[in-house]
Amino acid sequence: MTNRTHIYFASDFHLGVPNFEKSLEREKRIVKWLDQISVNAKAIYLVGDLFDFWFEYRTVVPKGFTRLLGKLAELTDNGVEIHLFHGNHDLWQFGYFEKELGVIVHKKPIEITLGNTCFYIAHGDGLGPKQHRFKFILSIYRNYFFQRLFAFFHPNIGIGVANYVSAKSKEKTFADNAGYLGDDKEYLMLYTKSILSTSKADYFVYGHRHLPMFKEVAPGRFYFNLGDWFSYNTYAEFDGKSLTLKTFTP
Repeated sequence: MTNRTHIYFASDFHLGVPNFEKSLEREKRIVKWLDQISVNAKAIYLVGDLFDFWFEYRTVVPKGFTRLLGKLAELTDNGVEIHLFHGNHDLWQFGYFEKELGVIVHKKPIEITLGNTCFYIAHGDGLGPKQHRFKFILSIYRNYFFQRLFAFFHPNIGIGVANYVSAKSKEKTFADNAGYLGDDKEYLMLYTKSILSTSKADYFVYGHRHLPMFKEVAPGRFYFNLGDWFSYNTYAEFDGKSLTLKTFTP
């Protein structure tokens, strides 16, 4: 444990799409990354959308992802602190990760001091101005009544339909947001600037956008997006002094 001084951040694995073979290949790559960083990882923050769809029925969890789930349990058993954030694709978590895997789950953005450095961490969905249609859909996803209503569907039907809709939505999202839209149009950049005066954070760390980047938004204060593991295999590493965006190559 004395060698574990680093903190890692990653997001948007979207396991489950586009098909079983590609998802399994990506899952194995992620597990290799977790094995590599476990040597010095004090904590790992997984900032949402680990799964393209996840819904915990009372006695059923989605099939698959055994390698990742087993690795997370192994890491927590060995004393590594794992934090998991709700994403807009996998927010239907009702205790499985905490009870079975020993993971700390966050449903909302957090501001936390790690060492002497302050971080603002959020998946990023629904943050920023406008996005009225998307925020309306999110409000339905987060509504307890609709969550319980969905639970009445047999898992084969509910998960099957949800996976289909999610995959179609993703195709359009990737096409419309392939590049950086500019400081005056990027919702998360606008949101970050709007909370600069009230937040003490040195680093604002997000997922959701699928575009790895970092940018200074005020002297000594930085916006970070973690990218994804579809196209980039990117993550961020904090060594106690600075946060660095890196790419994993097996």
